[in-house]
Amino acid sequence: MNNSQVLNTTLILVGGVLLIYSISADDVSPYFKIIGLVIIMLGLYRATNYWVATKDDHKDENEK
Repeated sequence: MNNSQVLNTTLILVGGVLLIYSISADDVSPYFKIIGLVIIMLGLYRATNYWVATKDDHKDENEK
């Protein structure tokens, strides 16, 4: 697995954990929700950019 994919997955998971924590716990700052959402969106943005950049890699492998 590529290091970029590991980073993207980690960002998505950390953001999800922050959101779940902020929803389930009492008296949590709303900034946890905002930060969690921003981290998830950053991870998804990076992941989709990686997928778009590597979408035609399988065609190059078949030609070789």
